[in-house]
Amino acid sequence: QVQLVESGGGLVQAGGSLRLSCVVSGSIFGINAMGWYRRAPGKERELVASVSSRGRTMYGDPVKGRSTISRDFAKNTVDVQMNSLNAEDTGLYYCNIESTWGTYWGQGTQVTVSS
Repeated sequence: QVQLVESGGGLVQAGGSLRLSCVVSGSIFGINAMGWYRRAPGKERELVASVSSRGRTMYGDPVKGRSTISRDFAKNTVDVQMNSLNAEDTGLYYCNIESTWGTYWGQGTQVTVSS
């Protein structure tokens, strides 16, 4: 059974940083991309960052330039480092895998940025 377990969320002051980590357990065939999405209160889910199987990275416009995604193939993890956080970064952050077998989501980790 595939599980995606997120960690690293919490309460942080505006201007601070967080590193979100996702550990993937179980076997997944044909991973195309791993990444992070978020859902802010009252808003649609949006891309934070993703990295393809070939190492191509993509970032959502709101976090571009202040976030870095990284993937560790040996540990089967995908992390995102987020800096210069602001109140608009508050939301529930989800780990995501797109694969040949389908799409997988974690349960989410809450990030709250206080001003």
